[in-house]
Formats: sequence, C-alpha cells, structure tokens
Amino acid sequence: METLTKAIQAAYWQERILSEAQLARLLDGSPQRRYNLVNRALHGGELLRLRRGCYRLAPAVSGSLPHPFVVAQALRPGSYVSMESALSFHGWIPEAVPTTLSILPGRRRDEALVPGLGSFQFSPLALRRGFFLEAVDRVPFGGQAALVARPLRALLDRCCLLRQDWPGLAAVTQDLRIEPEMILGLRPDDLEPLRPLYRHGRMRSLIDALQRELDSLPRGAASSSICCVSAWRAMPRPMPGRRSRH
Repeated sequence: METLTKAIQAAYWQERILSEAQLARLLDGSPQRRYNLVNRALHGGELLRLRRGCYRLAPAVSGSLPHPFVVAQALRPGSYVSMESALSFHGWIPEAVPTTLSILPGRRRDEALVPGLGSFQFSPLALRRGFFLEAVDRVPFGGQAALVARPLRALLDRCCLLRQDWPGLAAVTQDLRIEPEMILGLRPDDLEPLRPLYRHGRMRSLIDALQRELDSLPRGAASSSICCVSAWRAMPRPMPGRRSRH
C-alpha cells in the first residue's frame, strides 16, 4: 500500500474527495515529495484524479463509491445539482438519470467524464444576482455534502435551459413522468420566491401561467385530479416518424 493511501486512511478520509491543499496538510515534506507520492498512488491504482487538484481513494481501496452529486460538487465548486437529476433524487420522476445535471455560475457550459464514477454536465442560466442559490439546499451524503435544487426550482431550471414556454401540467407530467401526487402537492404561493430569480421575461410569463394552472386545480377533488393526470401519462404515443391514418 502506498504512503499516501496509508496517510489518507489514518486520517479517516478514505471517503472524502480531497484537494491539493488538504493533501499538503496531510503530507510532510516538499511539494516535489507530495507530487511524487500522488503520482505513485495514481499509477498504483489506489488514487483517482477527478480533475486537476481533486482526488479520491479508488473504490477498491476505500470500499465505497462517492455519491455522484458529491463528485459534481467537487468537479465544479459553486454549482448545484438540478433539473432531472434533482427531480429524480426527490422522487418526482421514476427514472434514474445517467448523467448528473448541474447549474453553474458564469456563462460557460462544461462537462466531464470520470471513469468509474459517471458523466457530468454543467450548464449556466441567466439568473439575477443574489438569487443563484434560492430554493437550493445543502444535502449530506455520508461524510460530505452537495447542493441540490428543490423540486420546483429544478423544474423551472429545466424550462429555462430548454427555453420553453409553459406547456401545461398535462404535457410536463407526461413528458417527465412526474408522479401526479407531487403536482397536486404544489400551491400557487410556492412560486412567489422564485419569481424574481430568472432574468428573461419569458420565465416570468411561464411562472404566471404555471401559477394560474395550479390555482385552477380542484383541490377538493384530489383523487379525480390524480386520475386525470394519470390518464394523460397513460395516453398512447405515436411511433416516431409515423403518422396515424384516418
């Protein structure tokens, strides 16, 4: 076992994602010595490099895989997990999302593929200053944490990224296979903190349309509403590239 691996295990950091600064505190000696120890651990398969200056013990050594949300946070500090990844995490959509989707500050899109840990996409949005982390929570995963959007924020982020007008609850529910109970749990007032978040007028119009639709839901007949939404999802879809004949 390499010297660096032993030092990480002795500090009980085997499940952490580590920066160069943390390794410097962990290891004695010169930067050249630290560089050599890191390279030995990498070549020995005991250490993974997630990106430049960002490392974790290999799963075969640590005995566990890091949560992909924690990896995303380490790859792009300051980002948060959103859109389908956050919706799946909160149980709004049934499917697992193979690529971890995040929103990051700035204007440049980024993506990364970390062998053995998955693929990651980071997208910028036109957001107002001071609102970037509105409706975003710090969620613990083992010994570390990641920033994750709440469901309604994740849904609006997706609409913003795709530059969509509001297609209606029926279309959104069918497209994403959102559980009907989740939609019925929303209230028009839930949108108010998110109204000043996005820069584009299109998003304010979208929020207005969603708010009106939520306000029109028959709350006293929740079971019948669920049946209606379930029926939207159960409707047969035409085969791609083929038109129905009448």
